Amino acid sequence: MKKIYVVRHCQAEGQAADAPLTREGVRQSHALAEFLSDKGIDHMVSSTYRRAYDTISPLADRMGIQIKRDERLMERVLSGKNVPAWREMLRRTYDDLDLCYEGGESSNRAMNRAVRVVEEILQSPSQNAVIVSHGNLISLLLKYYDNRIGFREWEALSNPDVYQLSFQQSDVPDIHRIWSP
Repeated sequence: MKKIYVVRHCQAEGQAADAPLTREGVRQSHALAEFLSDKGIDHMVSSTYRRAYDTISPLADRMGIQIKRDERLMERVLSGKNVPAWREMLRRTYDDLDLCYEGGESSNRAMNRAVRVVEEILQSPSQNAVIVSHGNLISLLLKYYDNRIGFREWEALSNPDVYQLSFQQSDVPDIHRIWSP
């Protein structure tokens, strides 16, 4: 059995790619390292965004594992414009996975890039991997494996959050939220 721990980054100071963790986010990253330290992690992949990388750095340092940065785990861009109704726009993209706003990325396109990261891990010798990404992309990755996941589940995500995907003989994992905010 292979396990992939899908981690949403800790509390950050903003949405920019270089936004650092807040003081609370740094504390959370150390709590997360403690939480994951007994899971036999042997591989780590992170979004290139600073808040994602910094979320898993304490665990990587503790275990002596190098973090691979992967652009496919970057947050999904909903639209190229700042719009006040962005939450409603986002909600619609869970109902219509091909809906794409100007300057943005459809749910299907974002979902597929995240799934490719998981597929590569499944083909690797790794047994217990961590993927660190962002809320919208994580919810879409989970939706790929369980179509019942949608906007409400995205809203319920915490910073940080951890889902365990357990792959046995099938390409469809058992999915369990294992982090309690």
